[in-house]
Amino acid sequence: MKKRMPAEWEPQTAVQLTWPTRSSDWAPFLPRIEPVFHALVSCISQHQRVIISCGSDQDASRLRHLYQNHAQVAIFRADNNDTWARDHGPISVYRNGQLTLVDFLFNGWGGKYSHDKDNQISATLQQLGAYGDTQLHAGRWILEGGSLETDGRGTLLTTENCLLNPNRNPSLTKGMIEARLAEDLGIDRVLWLKHGHLQGDDTDAHIDTLARFCSPTSIAYCQARQSDDHYPSLHAMEQELHTLRQRNGQPYQLIPLPLPSPILSSDGERLPATYANFLIINQAVLLPIYGVAEDAIAVERIMQAFPSHWVHPINCRPVVEQYGSLHCLTMQIHQETSHV
Repeated sequence: MKKRMPAEWEPQTAVQLTWPTRSSDWAPFLPRIEPVFHALVSCISQHQRVIISCGSDQDASRLRHLYQNHAQVAIFRADNNDTWARDHGPISVYRNGQLTLVDFLFNGWGGKYSHDKDNQISATLQQLGAYGDTQLHAGRWILEGGSLETDGRGTLLTTENCLLNPNRNPSLTKGMIEARLAEDLGIDRVLWLKHGHLQGDDTDAHIDTLARFCSPTSIAYCQARQSDDHYPSLHAMEQELHTLRQRNGQPYQLIPLPLPSPILSSDGERLPATYANFLIINQAVLLPIYGVAEDAIAVERIMQAFPSHWVHPINCRPVVEQYGSLHCLTMQIHQETSHV
């Protein structure tokens, strides 16, 4: 059976969100985080469906009332621990050209956080009909969507710090992980990055915070000033990216995204703000911004990288209070049949 993990820019049917609840760590931030979610719903629903998973009856009822006249928005009730749909949501895979969803195991980024309810969200949504007739298959190992970046042609970009971390799959060697990526996702070429990390990031260097495919031939990545504490790590990553080659032996076009000026938590710790955490949907890119001077540069660079897409800046300053950003909150569900 031929399998293929699609690139994010390929046609989609929906984006999945998990709404923040009062029983989670988001409780103190709800007045500021909910407007971000509403902005996401507003932008995404202009282009495709939005699947919202709610962890409480109260939230489900409230949102159903709010979005009752929005045909593109569907509300479902499923218990959750947190809101990071990128990592507990299902991964789209084509099997002989037909879409299937793979629900890999999730262990709270190496046992750092509670995850039992998040692990059940996709199965619950499947039972409630959120994915229609699309089949959901259970994955047999721990794998998070934020750790995977593909060109849709069998090449995967990822980090050793995450996929090879013993807090995920301690019994799997690098070769065994590559074999499973091939078997489960159709990946036949893995580009491993040894360097790159953001202060405040608790995912062990998810690739979607650092470097992203914009096309089969181009990669956007975080670039730090020499005066920034991140410079040694991100400069080393930049040098690695320069050595990577496409299948035809040509180098990738590299698109530098500035690292935002330091954004600090209430206790003075730096938060992992990054413009690389953008979301590609049908005909649009949703770009996280943070109310800092570098926002304008990032918007310009993403517009250049995606000349045929609308670019929607979304203020994600409240999101990074919980150490993630826009892409981390979302999981795209691709079109039922492959166009490739």
